[in-house]
Amino acid sequence: MKRILPFLLFFCACSFSEKNAENMVYKVGQYFAPDKRVVIYDLAYENGTLKGETSSSLAYQALRDSLGRLNVDYRDSVQLLPIDTSKHAVVNLSVANLRSEGKHSSELVTQALCGTPLLVLKQKRGWLLVQTPDEYIAWIDEGGVSVKSPSEMTTWSKSKKLIFTATIGYVYQDSIGLERISDLVAGDILTLVKRGSDFSKVKMPDGRLGLVRNEQVDRVSSWLANKEVTGAGLNEMAFTMMGVPYLWGGTSVKGVDCSGFTKTIYFMNGYIIPRDASQQVNEGRLIDENKQWDKLQKGDLLFFGREANEESPEKVVHVGMWIGEGRFIHSSGRVQISSVYPKDSLYDEYNVNRYLRTKRIIKSVTDGVKPVTAMLQHHYAGH
Repeated sequence: MKRILPFLLFFCACSFSEKNAENMVYKVGQYFAPDKRVVIYDLAYENGTLKGETSSSLAYQALRDSLGRLNVDYRDSVQLLPIDTSKHAVVNLSVANLRSEGKHSSELVTQALCGTPLLVLKQKRGWLLVQTPDEYIAWIDEGGVSVKSPSEMTTWSKSKKLIFTATIGYVYQDSIGLERISDLVAGDILTLVKRGSDFSKVKMPDGRLGLVRNEQVDRVSSWLANKEVTGAGLNEMAFTMMGVPYLWGGTSVKGVDCSGFTKTIYFMNGYIIPRDASQQVNEGRLIDENKQWDKLQKGDLLFFGREANEESPEKVVHVGMWIGEGRFIHSSGRVQISSVYPKDSLYDEYNVNRYLRTKRIIKSVTDGVKPVTAMLQHHYAGH
């Protein structure tokens, strides 16, 4: 309701000259769904019918209220997502690919790790439209997830869990380690069945049972309890990913794009941050815009792109993380280190010339940053 009121106040002040229902549909969309990566708002007013679909109940309510105040008569054919509120899903692959459309040939837009709970918005020909804990919306092959009922989801949510903390590893059939059930990457979450001396028995989201090496996992509860995000901790995780190849849409140690890299670093330090560089730049506290490198601390995020001008707005296209001594680490071709100092052998003139600003996520409370506990305690964020 707090988000609706400012819009309605604006509407009351200017709507009496606005008689076009199509314009009202557009205005509501601009206010409540400016970022189509995290909110579906595909509505239209045609021939007396309000139709389409949206994942934002706030936008839907505001639009109905606005049309009511305009005394617009219409037939309501809007589909509010999710279609089936009882359907939940958990990723059961080490890394699942999420795409722009429900087909394998479409663009890879992001990934989700094993144990990630997903909000299922709708289903279509073997694919699910889902929303991730960082609110990103994309399509996933049904084979990559375990679809669960509300009761099954509650059981999974309350189970004791392990997080895989090594860079890469496996779930084994037995303690000899000859037969593998699944590969694992840093950040994968499994249900703990029984703790042994060298191996722990685990259950994957789809029910497969196996063993993992104890030195490669930690109980999620203790892992989070001991996590205090620091520059040193972020650096440590970042360095373990040196040389990982660039992958558009990648968010794991198998391959990362620039923002997938920074997202992974922060996730392994207990925090979920937005998916893309153009979203991450809106979080945290502004530290620098003038290349005053002495202001930066380890873990700060550096953003690069095109400055705003008379013809076009600013465009953020790249992100890296400051590691100290004039250097930052980023995914560009591969995860590598670059420098902002011309005399350094790793000087990155190209990125220094398109530098925009630095933001500090550490100890900054903003809407798009949340602890990993939020992912494990709630099935989805929703709108």
